[in-house]
Amino acid sequence: MSKEIISGGEALMRSLELHGVKTLFGYPGGSIMPVFDALYDHRETLNHILVRHEQGAAHAAQGFARASGEVGVCLVTSGPGGTNTVTGIADAMIDSTPIVVIAGQVATHFLGTDFFQEVDLVGITQPITKWSYQIRRAEDVAWAVARAFYIAKSGRPGPVVLDFAKNAQVEKFEYTPTKLDFIRSYIPVPDTDPQTITEAAALINQARRPLVLVGQGVELAHAQVELRAFIEKAEMPAGCTLLGLSALPTEHPLNKGMLGMHGNLGPNMNTNKCDVLIAVGMRFDDRVTGKLETYAPQAKVIHFDIDPAEINKNVPADIAVLGNCKETLAAVTQLLQPNSHTEWLDSFKPFEAVEEEKVIRPELYPMGDALTMGEVVRAISEATNHEAVLVTDVGQNQMMAARYFKYSKDRSIITSGGLGTMGFCLPAAIGATFGRPDRTICAFMGDGGLQMNIQELGTIMEQKAPVKIIVLNNNYLGNVRQWQAMFFDHKYSFTPMMNPDYLKIAEAYDIPAGRILSREELSEAIREMLSTEGPYLLEACVIEEGNVLPMTPPGGSVNQMLLEC
Repeated sequence: MSKEIISGGEALMRSLELHGVKTLFGYPGGSIMPVFDALYDHRETLNHILVRHEQGAAHAAQGFARASGEVGVCLVTSGPGGTNTVTGIADAMIDSTPIVVIAGQVATHFLGTDFFQEVDLVGITQPITKWSYQIRRAEDVAWAVARAFYIAKSGRPGPVVLDFAKNAQVEKFEYTPTKLDFIRSYIPVPDTDPQTITEAAALINQARRPLVLVGQGVELAHAQVELRAFIEKAEMPAGCTLLGLSALPTEHPLNKGMLGMHGNLGPNMNTNKCDVLIAVGMRFDDRVTGKLETYAPQAKVIHFDIDPAEINKNVPADIAVLGNCKETLAAVTQLLQPNSHTEWLDSFKPFEAVEEEKVIRPELYPMGDALTMGEVVRAISEATNHEAVLVTDVGQNQMMAARYFKYSKDRSIITSGGLGTMGFCLPAAIGATFGRPDRTICAFMGDGGLQMNIQELGTIMEQKAPVKIIVLNNNYLGNVRQWQAMFFDHKYSFTPMMNPDYLKIAEAYDIPAGRILSREELSEAIREMLSTEGPYLLEACVIEEGNVLPMTPPGGSVNQMLLEC
């Protein structure tokens, strides 16, 4: 039986279909045109979303992946097409998001000649990918795609780049469908040492003041059920990282809130009072730890992680439990003695009361006339029964949304955590609507971040993507302004923003829109936004010089939290 002779471009289409791809985000150009020509005949099976900028394609692929748990795919041309995806690739790397970026490249015989739109994309992206590979022959397409998807999704997920030379796109060859689940020398999930399971359980059983730090690794491992069983059996309080916020429902009685610089008072203060600190699928980011020298010096540290590189990188571990936390948490839980820590749990209450009085109540129920970010966020969360997916940009809008949104379902927060990419929200929210079309997608952004990728309103218009866009407009680059006020003597150096009329812009893109200036308008505006089919832009004009609190000052200790500024 003879094998079918097809082009490299056609082989890419079939390989994507073989790996379950149904949606991809991209932008055509000269060096990828043969692939787009092949894509034309696969429109019934591969839904290509035409973005308005390649950075938007990368972030949309991220949003798709984070919402769905599947690999996000984007398709761009060479040169600036590829380099425009670099921010999204770096963002995906640091936040462990599985995406495959396929970029066109000049034909192999032109490589190194400074040909039109030639750039060394492999060289540029090797430090910020799990794997970056140049396809120079058509017969390597199926192998490279299989390898790319396996590497992107397995172990600690992350981005992969395929740099697809134009000659390989048009060459003909005998195509063999290819999938794989093994690569020699690549160990996505390290073996778990049974002794570490026993030692971790013994240390937890002896603990009087255990504290569990919940990271995004719990979501990535689909270990939400195992996490709950783990903390409930020994009655251990937990705090969540920014990316791990929806791994544990907000209303779970053992969930003590968000960790980090703008997190909740209780888990941060008690980090330096616990006797056993149990980190699960988190990397001890500086925004969580504050000054490392003063971070939990009194505690024994247990670190559950799938990536050996994270062990002892920032915080030394007394016990390192390597492996997939879905399995390792369950194994430790079996050895735990049922326990209660009533006195330890009660120690969070005074901190909660102080934060409620000094921070939360003034933000949610302000005495002044101006709207606050927090009250807008909480009102929308409540209107969606706390079941929506939160997508944020970066800055005050991100911290306020993370703090005051509530989470009742898995995979409910999509934000740029490690890289802090302004402009992330709008395209990521588009991707999320395709990744989880069954859920409401609420995209909170500031007036600064919106304008960084505002062209993606065109993608929303064309796709009628049902993104609920909430612009928290304070006419400032708010987070930088807050730091300028606190640490730079109120010198607002280039942070005031002159803004356009966002309602007029929305009208030009045929997106329904509304604007609110007072809290009396808030509930009706939210009702209209959520009841409108398809996209909607709601501009909330909030207090101009509001501040995100509590706050650990830069360089400060985790328990050095400011309640006012």
